[in-house]
Amino acid sequence: MYHELRKRDTSRHFEGAFMICRISIVIAVFAALAGAAHAQDKLVVSIWGGNWKDGADKVIATEFKKRTGMNVEFITGGTLDRLTKAKVAKGNPESDVTFTTSHVGYLYQSDGLFERLDMSKIPNAKDAFPVATRSPYEIGIYSYVYSPAYRTDLMGKDFKIASWQDLWAENMKGKLGLPDFDPSHIIIVAAKLSGADAANWKAGIARLEKLKPNIKAFYQSDATSQELMKTGETPVQVALSINVYHQISQGLAVKVDIPKEGAVVGIDALGINQGTKHLGPAHEFINVALDPKVQHDLCKLHACSPMSTQAKLDPDMVKLPGIFTTPEQWKSEAIVIDDATRAKLLPEWKAWFTENMMH
Repeated sequence: MYHELRKRDTSRHFEGAFMICRISIVIAVFAALAGAAHAQDKLVVSIWGGNWKDGADKVIATEFKKRTGMNVEFITGGTLDRLTKAKVAKGNPESDVTFTTSHVGYLYQSDGLFERLDMSKIPNAKDAFPVATRSPYEIGIYSYVYSPAYRTDLMGKDFKIASWQDLWAENMKGKLGLPDFDPSHIIIVAAKLSGADAANWKAGIARLEKLKPNIKAFYQSDATSQELMKTGETPVQVALSINVYHQISQGLAVKVDIPKEGAVVGIDALGINQGTKHLGPAHEFINVALDPKVQHDLCKLHACSPMSTQAKLDPDMVKLPGIFTTPEQWKSEAIVIDDATRAKLLPEWKAWFTENMMH
């Protein structure tokens, strides 16, 4: 009897073990299928084309895939074109994450196109400079400046721009290049020199009008800016620092100065599209973008400033004007305009600038 009982107990033990084994196999199969499905899924990121897309792909997306196994697909377009498409697709976005300028990001969130960020899912954000937090809906990833830049071989070895006011000097007549697609930089500066802020920009109108004799040309794109600088047609520009450093790397004798009033900062930011079906991975993409090593690689590629206080840039990069790596630099060398003011006033600025400065 005892032997019989032992046989039954042993038999039941093996039955249970066999059942557990079968369950384990089923779980493993489902896990493998789920993992395969996740690997086949993709996170779609909206971004500009060219170097911006290539850099995000090479630096952020590569690390993101290592961590998540998820592929990243990019859709590209101009800043405002992508905003328009996002409005049309509201509630059913074609992308999960959007890279845009922070003030245009304000327009996304104003139209209900961005999800509120869950900062607990972006742990790297705790090490970001305060300026990175643009709103509860978007976070800055890197920055750059628009500042005076000039050909050192054409303007003379002793030439420098210590103040924005120097752009109004007599020796600048017929030498200055300005962007026509975004006049906010020179408008903000004129207001500041006139004792006002961006919101009260009209205080700088008289000063802006006095600048007209010094303007040689307006550039319509980054490529046009670089061409005008290369040919020397506009040996002085209010220029995007990233473009200038690219030209320096190609051997052009160009220098960026940070005036005593500071340089006008631009910030590229990430937001998560409202209605995304990949909310968790979208947060992780932003978290990866703020990783100190990823920040280092992005800034090395674009010659821009990191948003992570923990990013360790190469010494040669740290020395460049407009590369901000300390709170002191952000305080003393940066002119940062709140995104709401800039976004709301930019159409008015462009209309006034086109009518009164370009004609």
